[in-house]
Amino acid sequence: MNRRAFEKLAIGISGALALFGCLILVFILVTVWMRGAPVLDWHFFTAPASGFGHDGGVRYQILGTVLLMTGAALACLPVALGSVLFSTEFVRSPRLKKNFRSLIYSLNAVPTVLFGLMGYIVFGVLLDTGVSWLTGTLILAIMILPTLHVSLLEAVESIPSHYREAGLALGLTPGQLIRSVILPHSMYGLVTGTLLGLARAAGETAAIMFTATVFSGVTVPRSFTEPVTTLQTHILVLAQEALDPNAVSQAWGAAFVLLMGVMVLIALALVWRTRLRMEAER
Repeated sequence: MNRRAFEKLAIGISGALALFGCLILVFILVTVWMRGAPVLDWHFFTAPASGFGHDGGVRYQILGTVLLMTGAALACLPVALGSVLFSTEFVRSPRLKKNFRSLIYSLNAVPTVLFGLMGYIVFGVLLDTGVSWLTGTLILAIMILPTLHVSLLEAVESIPSHYREAGLALGLTPGQLIRSVILPHSMYGLVTGTLLGLARAAGETAAIMFTATVFSGVTVPRSFTEPVTTLQTHILVLAQEALDPNAVSQAWGAAFVLLMGVMVLIALALVWRTRLRMEAER
């Protein structure tokens, strides 16, 4: 096989694999839509659940999911930003940089159930936050830290070196350089990382199941120590009742709402990453 034929074969295989991946996504979307369509109406989005989730809607499940996602992003963003600026602007040793980043990236390899277990011990027991949305927020913030860190790191490292040199030549201090040069030109990475982190937080179940959520009986939390109900746990519990058609339909409807929320966040991340480019790339 000559080189040209080999390249055509490789391109064909790559295209087929990419098409296969797209078909899997389409199959999932169509399946969830068809199974959840019978319950998808305005009442389903705005009404509270009733009959232990067999009837009603998912109003409080949506609110609980949004609360945990938003809280996790707000808690994680300063830590991710600080860790990126520390490793890029203040650490000079290449070996230390490599070790520091390896520790951050290794968080992705930790099973989510261990995040939930350790988070409950540290936050729920030692810090006495109990089973609450605050505990879940802090656990999710740790889980999405690598996602935000990588996105911000890529944005900061892609800033041309002459931008920093020009700032230093003007007499800017490291703090002024960060505020005037680094942060404005890495904004697209900050927005993209936050949206992708939110998308990942929306899909987590094991980490918050026994630390932040309950299945029913709660509405909007009025304090930091109250639990919430979320779409993830709602789907999990209802899916176990396969013999009840109403429960299964409610589970598929909630799954569609959750899936659409994740898809919207990913789409927004792609749009923002395209539009919020650095001035040097325009």
